[in-house]
Amino acid sequence: MDSSLFTFENNLFWHLVIALMIGMIIGIQRGWSQRHSAEGSRVAGIRTFSLVGFFGGLTAALAQHLTPWLIGFGMLALIIIMAVAFIRSQRSNHDVSITGIIGLLITYVLGCLAVIGDPVIAVSAAVITALILDSKPELHGALQRLREYELDAGLRLLLISVVLLPLLPDEGYGPWNAINPYEIWWMVVLIASISFLGYFAIRIGGARRGILFTSIFAGLSSSTALTLQFSHLSKNSPALSHLLASGILVSCGTMFPRIILVLMVLNQPLAMMLWPVMLLMMAGFYLPALWFWRQHQDGAPHNIEKNHNPLALSSAFVFGFLLMIIMLLSQALSNWFGDTGTLVLSALSGLSDVDPITLTLGRQSPEYLSLNTAALGIVIAASVNSLVKMSMTIFIGHKNLSRKVAFPMLGSVIAGALLMTFGSPLL
Repeated sequence: MDSSLFTFENNLFWHLVIALMIGMIIGIQRGWSQRHSAEGSRVAGIRTFSLVGFFGGLTAALAQHLTPWLIGFGMLALIIIMAVAFIRSQRSNHDVSITGIIGLLITYVLGCLAVIGDPVIAVSAAVITALILDSKPELHGALQRLREYELDAGLRLLLISVVLLPLLPDEGYGPWNAINPYEIWWMVVLIASISFLGYFAIRIGGARRGILFTSIFAGLSSSTALTLQFSHLSKNSPALSHLLASGILVSCGTMFPRIILVLMVLNQPLAMMLWPVMLLMMAGFYLPALWFWRQHQDGAPHNIEKNHNPLALSSAFVFGFLLMIIMLLSQALSNWFGDTGTLVLSALSGLSDVDPITLTLGRQSPEYLSLNTAALGIVIAASVNSLVKMSMTIFIGHKNLSRKVAFPMLGSVIAGALLMTFGSPLL
């Protein structure tokens, strides 16, 4: 016998083994879920699923040498057998569930895929299928607890992200090609996603853990968006002001170590110049956040679920419009003033986000821009961005929230400016 038939490079032998294992993976779950059923009362168990996976692998192997139609004929034969078994089972125990039948069809298809496609994908899909089949109590329980407006919010989020976002062009339009529809809509999606994630994190994990989780997530993406959403939330739930203030400060404070990490990759001398100022400003956010967090005793904010919209699309649209205006003004200043407008551009960029100006100045220095100017521009952008978030809490949020957030933010900006002026080589 040719031993090459049993090498993995030949594929056939081992891929048939994988097809059999795929059936066993799904069959173990189905057999376990029906372990209390009487012998012979189940339509399919571990042996049937294993054989169906093996059957799919053998059919695909033969189809490679005969005709691809053989795979379709094999599936048709399997469907006829399953239909007869289902009708007999339904008459005896009145079970109309077709989950097991769908699982058998998937097992057959994955067995075929293991032989004529990618066995890694086939095994991964088998594990995911088994997990879905095993999650029946959790999935049904989640559906029972899901409210209609929460489902509507989830579908709208999928509409604006999965459907609309890929359709938008990722290129500049308008004066100076400054308006990028994809980037603007991506910001709308991001803000809406943070609102949606925060709502369910608070509902599932409680106020303390939910707000903390959402804040850390937003700190890695857009603390400005979280500040906007938490400011709105404080209007409906002023009792949560301690936790919301802590979440805003944690999220906004994460901006400073993120700046240093980006610069360590792009421009290490600039990162070494900036880290004392960034560390001081970060401490100005984190320490009050820790204080507010420890002051609040977790309560059950039932009124959040009743009054809070899971998907704050109106706020996201307004922020996207403002971002478009800022992008246009930033590009205009850059064209009108050239290099002399760097600091003004930094301040304007800070009105929306710090990352774009950090990346730009980190790449430009020291070849096209001095390190001092680049460092000063980044500090200005971070300070302006912090003041913008402070203004959001004052004009949008409840007064209990604004009092707790405004002073730490303002103090952090002042402390950073003093260190930059008197204790740092930036000037």
